[in-house]
Amino acid sequence: MPGGRLTQQERQQIALGVGDGLAYAEIARRLDRPTSTITREVMRNGGPTGYRADLAHRATERRAHQRRQTAPRQPQAPEQAHGRDPEAVREFEETFTTVFMASGTPKMMARVLAALCTNDAGSLTASELAQRLQVSPASISKAVAFLEEQGLVRRERDERRRERYVVDDDVWYQSMMASVRGTTLVAETARQGVKVLGPDTPAANRLENVARFLDFVSESIARAADQAREVLHLKPEEGRG
Repeated sequence: MPGGRLTQQERQQIALGVGDGLAYAEIARRLDRPTSTITREVMRNGGPTGYRADLAHRATERRAHQRRQTAPRQPQAPEQAHGRDPEAVREFEETFTTVFMASGTPKMMARVLAALCTNDAGSLTASELAQRLQVSPASISKAVAFLEEQGLVRRERDERRRERYVVDDDVWYQSMMASVRGTTLVAETARQGVKVLGPDTPAANRLENVARFLDFVSESIARAADQAREVLHLKPEEGRG
């Protein structure tokens, strides 16, 4: 699999693939690149409707130039545990952020979630997040409130009574179940509309079909999440068994 930065020719192929409506995975397969590389490239440069190869190439060169210019003024990258490559960790965190954004998470919320997920403890304080992401505490507070509402982050107090934001194994299950509850509420509301709009009318029939579809999807997701919940707590060697 080739490494290094995308070439201008590869970006032209990405633009053609996006224009043809190909999935990112298919574009990545044709270029022999990771799907995450294609996702990040498109989302950082206009999204699926605004991606342009020449503009993306110039923007990437400009960002690289800016990093070189500001590098001497930036604080030294924190030492990584377990002998990790700091640059590789930074690149992965950026990719993870982009993938979250592609799934609909706003940028700052995606950055906070990626930072928490890639932290060994799975928890950081507001000041630690602000320093790590180089943003204001207010931005962190707003992002955490959003993630907490989605069931992706929870709060706890540490031994120094500091508030920590946590993304642990079970948070993913709780978030999935929160999504199920939201979908179920949409289905219930749609059925209320059936009564208001009158049985056997086109609008009522449409809402009834929506409700049936969402009921089926919600029940399926809830059942699958319950059955798979234990996977979240497996040790690596158990997962390979």
